[in-house]
Parts: sequence; C-alpha cells; structure tokens
Amino acid sequence: MQAGGAHVRAATDAMLGALRPHTGRDWTVPAGTLQWSCWATAAHLAHDLLAYAGQVAGRPSGGYLPFDLTVSPAATPAEVLAVAAACGGLLATALDAADPGLRAWHFGSCDPAGFAAMGVAEALLHAHDVARGLGVTWQLPDRLAAVALDRLFPEAPPGPPAQVLLWMTGRTEFDGRPRRTSWTWQAALP
Repeated sequence: MQAGGAHVRAATDAMLGALRPHTGRDWTVPAGTLQWSCWATAAHLAHDLLAYAGQVAGRPSGGYLPFDLTVSPAATPAEVLAVAAACGGLLATALDAADPGLRAWHFGSCDPAGFAAMGVAEALLHAHDVARGLGVTWQLPDRLAAVALDRLFPEAPPGPPAQVLLWMTGRTEFDGRPRRTSWTWQAALP
C-alpha cells in the first residue's frame, strides 16, 4: 500500500489523540529512550514534517532546502502539538498536490510515497516516545505502522507491524531479538 496525504493525516490524528489529553503533565522529562525532552521531541516532529513538506513542494534534487522551523521556547505542550499538527497538515496537503512522478531529495531521489511513509513513521514513533516519557500507555496503530514498514524497511521481519516498526527503529526488543542500536530507513528510490 503506497503512503499518501491521507496516511499522514491519520498518523497526525493518532499522535494528537495519544498526546493531547496529557499536555498538563511535565514535558521536560526525557521522551522514552531519547535524550530529548518530550517537548523537544514534539518540536522535532514538527520540524521533520515541515522539512518533508518543503522538500515535496520545492523538489530540490541535491539536498535539504536551507530553512528551519523554530518553535518558541515559551510554547506550551499544547501549542507545540498544534505546531506539529499544522506541519502534518502541510505535508499531507503537499503530498495530495504532488504528481506521483515527482522526485525530491532525501538522501537520494525520493518520491511522494517515500515522504509520506517518513511522515507517518515520524508521527507514530515520536508519539510513542513522548507517551513513554509521560508514562502514558499507547499502542501505534498497526495499519499505519504497516504503511511505514512497507516502504521504509522492506527487510523487516514478519510480525505485528507496530512492534516490528518499534524494533526496526531501536525502541524495543522483538521476538527474541535484542534492541537495535543502529538503523536507517530507505525512503529514496533505488
């Protein structure tokens, strides 16, 4: 199944559903196993979604466009999530408008489906990280995790997509396999 704007919207909605009820908690704590705080992880998510939208819209062929997102340090957790939601919406809109034959740079030539899969993965994985940091039990939706796995990790072992995606990205053990200490996803086309 090729990822697209609808998948990014669904992943963004899943992230918001998991985290919005918990914006009153302490977001200065580490996000799961990451070094970043929950707040910084949500800001990073927003940054990545906007960067992918910029790549799709701008179609650069040799690197990332030279712009960055800065979230005000005074932003509350709810406001950081609103920024992430807006950036997810921008990526989804850019993907909806993109010709499937479009190519833009992400460590090689990447098509819209690759950017969509990365957007889905970023939203799900960082929602997981923040939820863990906040002590919230949340499960990645298998249907969306499968979309990310299919494109980004073609070598993934069989199993429940959410658990496999978490293992492929070094967040957990899986089926007797130790937690991975390094990994790379494949979004660019061969």
